[in-house]
Amino acid sequence: MRLRWLAGKALAALLTLAFVLVFNFFLFRMLPGDPISLYTRGRNMDQDQLRELRARLNKPIQEQFFSYLKNPFSSGVDSTQFSRPVWDVIGDSVWPTVVLLGTSTVLATVIGIAIGIRAGWARDSAFDRGSTAVTLTLYAMPEFWLGMMLLILFSTGIGIFPGLFPSGGTLTPGLDQWSLDGIRDQLWHLCLPAATLTLGYLAEYSLVMRSSLVDERGQDYLTTARAKGLMDRMVRRRHAVPNALLPTITLVFLNIGFVVSGAITVETVFSWPGLGLLSYEAIRGPDVPLLQAIFLMFSIAVVIANAIADVVVAAVDPRVRT
Repeated sequence: MRLRWLAGKALAALLTLAFVLVFNFFLFRMLPGDPISLYTRGRNMDQDQLRELRARLNKPIQEQFFSYLKNPFSSGVDSTQFSRPVWDVIGDSVWPTVVLLGTSTVLATVIGIAIGIRAGWARDSAFDRGSTAVTLTLYAMPEFWLGMMLLILFSTGIGIFPGLFPSGGTLTPGLDQWSLDGIRDQLWHLCLPAATLTLGYLAEYSLVMRSSLVDERGQDYLTTARAKGLMDRMVRRRHAVPNALLPTITLVFLNIGFVVSGAITVETVFSWPGLGLLSYEAIRGPDVPLLQAIFLMFSIAVVIANAIADVVVAAVDPRVRT
């Protein structure tokens, strides 16, 4: 049963990836305007290069599709903004985004779940009312607006708030990124953008965890555990929290797509040289070959994250497999 379930989930993920590949191929070929002008915007190309590009784009659609499948991250045309192969441009921006999203996701998950557990178990307490008010406020804030407020308060400095953090980038010019000073400097640059995404998403995780735990508090199995003599904190840790975690775990993985979209605006605000800022620059261009590759990468990341969420939830709760 377990192998059959895993095979079904793997097949569903592969079919979704196949759909994404096909959709990505046709989406950027449906853009209005002359494709030659879209692929050559801002680039100086002689007549021979234009004829070669036109011949490539005028090939039968099925031939273009099979060529695309051989290398879906490149349409065979260099980035129009950077005049470099698309994959090389993306490769330079992957690590900063992984660091930013990884740090903020871990912090938001741990802090959000901890706040939700305490608030849900002590419902209607002062902590519950205060934390719920704060998390609801944070949940309502757009990431870019929150980022700009943190930038004004803690980077530019205003009133009683001194300018403590750098306003953008990942490293102060002149420092070696792998030296001790360089690593400390990169962590200092990471503080504000990571705090922005962390505050934006811990609110949602906290509210969902609180709601799940409040629902679990009235279940009969908790009454039975207390009747057996278990202390309240043991009932919470061993029985209530594991069951209440399931919706939050699912939400964390499903939210990866939204975190990526939030990173686009946050990286733009803080000039963080990751895939989010690269997406903004590609849209502003527009840089069609680069946009096509970034869209495909984000789509694949969301599909994989959803598949991992299914497996993790099924591992925590075997009932899901049935």
